[in-house]
Amino acid sequence: MGLVIHVVNHSAESRSRRLTVEDREDLVAQVFMAFVRDDLALLRHFRGDSSLATYLTVVARRVVIHELLKQKGPARSSNGAAAEAAHDAAVERRVSDREEVERLLAELDAAEAQVVRLYHLEGKSYQEISDAVGMPENSVGPTLSRARRKMRQADAGPATS
Repeated sequence: MGLVIHVVNHSAESRSRRLTVEDREDLVAQVFMAFVRDDLALLRHFRGDSSLATYLTVVARRVVIHELLKQKGPARSSNGAAAEAAHDAAVERRVSDREEVERLLAELDAAEAQVVRLYHLEGKSYQEISDAVGMPENSVGPTLSRARRKMRQADAGPATS
């Protein structure tokens, strides 16, 4: 139970999502439903290539990310005008954020930018990124670290005199 709650919290945090207690409970329930679906099919597919905890973490993360992506949409509100205004503000902020992300990605070389897009924007795993770009899997993490450092430096901008 603790592992699943940790995965839910970490996945939401990495996607910059704030969860209510109810949202967290719903996501945990979705993960456990995935575990027991089809007469425990997920557990029967465990091949032992990794530890059981690692396998359950990966499965839980995929379920949580899938659910978080499904939940994206206009703000829920009983007041239609307020919901529409909130949705418009969110769209404007998303467009602004997207432009900022594209500007920061332009500071990177092509390989780094592709790795950042795949990991942060598409939610791909290191293995999936490795397969997509032909980079060794153990090079994906260091590439992401370098790219993040470059983007932080680019975001800080030139020093003022």
